[in-house]
Amino acid sequence: MTTRLSGHGARRRPVRIALVAIAAITALTLSGCVTMFLPSQTSHTSTPVKESVAPDLKPFYDQVLTWSSCSGGKECTTAKVPLDWTNPTAGDVKLALIRQAAKGTKQGSLLVNPGGPGGSGYDFVKNSVDYATDSTLQDAFDVVGFDPRGVGHSTAVTCYDAKKMDDYLYGITPGVRGSDQWIAENAMTSRDFGDACKQNTGALLRHVDTVSAARDLDVLRAVLGDKKLNYLGYSYGTYLGAIYADLYPGKTGRLVLDGALDPAASNFDVTKVQAQGFESALRAYLADCLTQKGCPFDGTVQQGMSTISDLLASVEQSPIRNSDGRELGANTLVTAIIYPLYDATAWSYLTDLFTSVMKGDASYAFTLADAYNNRQKDGTYGDNSTEAFMAINCLDYTYNPDPATMRQQAAQLAQAAPVIGPYMAYGDIGCGNWPYKSTYERGPIAAEGSAPILVVGTTNDPATPYVWAKNLAGELQNGHLLTYKGEGHTAYNKSNSCVNDTVDAFLVKGTIPADGKTC
Repeated sequence: MTTRLSGHGARRRPVRIALVAIAAITALTLSGCVTMFLPSQTSHTSTPVKESVAPDLKPFYDQVLTWSSCSGGKECTTAKVPLDWTNPTAGDVKLALIRQAAKGTKQGSLLVNPGGPGGSGYDFVKNSVDYATDSTLQDAFDVVGFDPRGVGHSTAVTCYDAKKMDDYLYGITPGVRGSDQWIAENAMTSRDFGDACKQNTGALLRHVDTVSAARDLDVLRAVLGDKKLNYLGYSYGTYLGAIYADLYPGKTGRLVLDGALDPAASNFDVTKVQAQGFESALRAYLADCLTQKGCPFDGTVQQGMSTISDLLASVEQSPIRNSDGRELGANTLVTAIIYPLYDATAWSYLTDLFTSVMKGDASYAFTLADAYNNRQKDGTYGDNSTEAFMAINCLDYTYNPDPATMRQQAAQLAQAAPVIGPYMAYGDIGCGNWPYKSTYERGPIAAEGSAPILVVGTTNDPATPYVWAKNLAGELQNGHLLTYKGEGHTAYNKSNSCVNDTVDAFLVKGTIPADGKTC
């Protein structure tokens, strides 16, 4: 059996999930939040704004959207964008949209992206609009969720059936981690996965990069009838928003980028900083756990970290078989550990996880890993987020699967994050064997001439560490940083009233917070 590298998944997969991950964790204790899909009852149309664009783009910018009732009082529609932005007549891609109409005096649309890449903005607004936005924003804006190209309800990347996806995500790779055999096995797995994506997805697979998605965003802005883009992007959604601002600075309205990625960070930079972020969050969990009754650890935080390291090494050597036949190896256990680290309110799940695995029970670990991967109880997968995550990231970054280089980087990761780092190494194997290579050159984004952009950073965010928010705010010519001093991934609508009030005032009134504002 082989498995997708946890190093690639656990590195930016958490970024892929973004708030969707947190919502799913919350769903382990809350129920009844999903609304039913209703048959079409009424329809409305959106009038596009007049845009001066090339003739071959006019059919996209001039399209009239027809909205139909679809879910709990919301409306849904589909928009078309060019498959290939360098050749707009070569075909189109369908994008799924859902909106909740402004409950008060409407001042435009607010497009929301939950992160990823691969997170469904459509499902985010459909099922969790109150988690995505508060009542102030819902009064002032049509809140619009959309699935970017390649994702979910839009024209989507398709690769494996459920059984093959299980093997890809959960299988155990033979050989010693980092050995020639182990690398070769994972390279074969990655090539097979990429080939299946190419065969089953077709031409779209080479066009799911974030630059293309940002250009799509401009079409959505225009056909929704907005002269300027108002946007709330979480996690990976901050990168999509920053790329948009760089491409169309004169069309930026009010953009909030919460849980920022640094556009200038290389593939390895992202891996290393994120490994340190999760390591820091794990230490914070242990510090809290050691004060709680029923904590499975004792002694110091460092002793707890050593225990976790030993536990990972143990299941690496001797995986624990689950009742359904799957085996719990180190990669899957790392996924299960990382998942609750997104949100301090989910730390109790970590206590249950460690308690059960220490007793030789894999079931709870698979519950968390399955929730992270959106694997359903019947063994099917609830979305294509794994496929989309891989396909988009493989076009957004450059990769070097040279074994010598990866081993050097693995040593750096082990030094930077001794517990988590070793299992986030060798991630370049996945995209290094992808059918299409990145042509995008990463670097700082200034978005010269844009409107003010609000960047929100959390000081102990494990998935998008605070340094990235500081970097992005500094790179943007008109960037402004809002700091939330606390734990967890992203801050708006899940931290405190100071953050919410500041973001609301910016989006609704255009009020820029004071330099250095901390909540």
